[in-house]
Amino acid sequence: MYYEVNVMSNIISIRLPEDLKKELNEMSKSESRPVSELIRDSLKKYIALYRFRKLRESVLPFAESQGILTDEDVFRLVS
Repeated sequence: MYYEVNVMSNIISIRLPEDLKKELNEMSKSESRPVSELIRDSLKKYIALYRFRKLRESVLPFAESQGILTDEDVFRLVS
């Protein structure tokens, strides 16, 4: 199944397996939100998570060299 998503005047076509299409349509009805909105929101979250992971990956060696190894270490420093 193909979906076309209009992202600020840009259209992207994607192919989805039948089970994912079904779940997406059910979610759309359940939340009273268009499928395109659900897909946009999902992509935004995925991109934010991707950027966070890349940033963390680049900063991690510097943090480790300063003894910042855990989330608790970070919290202690910013509190």
